[in-house]
Amino acid sequence: MTNASAPLFDRVAIIGIGLIGSSLARAIREYGLARSVVGSDRSEAVCAKALELGFLDAATPDLGEMVSAADLVVLCVPVGACAEVAERMAPHLKPGTIVSDVGSVKMAVLRDVSPHLPEGVHIVPGHPVAGTEHSGPEAGFATLFQGRWCILTPPPGASEAAVEKVAELWRRCGSKLEIMEPAHHDRVLAITSHLPHLIAYTIVGTASDLEEATKSEVIKFSAGGFRDFTRIAASDPVMWRDVFLNNREAVLEILQRFTEDLTALQRAIRWGEGDTLQETFTKTRAIRRGIIDAKQA
Repeated sequence: MTNASAPLFDRVAIIGIGLIGSSLARAIREYGLARSVVGSDRSEAVCAKALELGFLDAATPDLGEMVSAADLVVLCVPVGACAEVAERMAPHLKPGTIVSDVGSVKMAVLRDVSPHLPEGVHIVPGHPVAGTEHSGPEAGFATLFQGRWCILTPPPGASEAAVEKVAELWRRCGSKLEIMEPAHHDRVLAITSHLPHLIAYTIVGTASDLEEATKSEVIKFSAGGFRDFTRIAASDPVMWRDVFLNNREAVLEILQRFTEDLTALQRAIRWGEGDTLQETFTKTRAIRRGIIDAKQA
């Protein structure tokens, strides 16, 4: 059994020091999960800011230097950058190192990262279902993952010891753990995360295309609904571009179903079918209550 007070890792390397990467680094330090935590980002300014803020022991754009002594490497870069990062860091990884990530699409990560990893290096993809609309090293905080789900999607034949070590890391960060098959994860997240973001980007984009007089009133009188959409639509554009490109099949399938449901509501409004509208709205309230009961609100 793991000693709850002992560090899980000797050295953790965080690749990509944005909201999630910096929050994970802060949590690792806060809860004593590693003897040292280092980071790498392609931006020298970001590395300098991370060191100034004090949540990393070392940080440099030199990827090889940061991963060479690490026993856990966590990719916190947009999904589309994982292949290039994996290729660059692979020659510097020592046997026994665990490679994980925090991306919102899991099949693509396995596809793009696994082929580059040398023999004896373990891959345990992960997805902490947490975040805010803010980005950058200043945006992170150690309690981001408290009470949130973290989904691990290890490939067939993955080292059970490696999976358990990554799982324990997230548990000690305050997360609830779920192990899921990668393709199933991508289908589930297409409806719970990816489609809502796509809708939010579309609604806010529609508002931005309105004539100036109307647009100013939309901003002035933003009630809860539109305001909530703007928060989601303020999310990192590069990250979300990569999510949609790398989970396109699941997203397009869910988007087609959503389009059909939207057309049905459009028809009900046109023909004054109040019962249909009320039935739909009553059904959807139950989903909200379930989310509140699950403490995910």
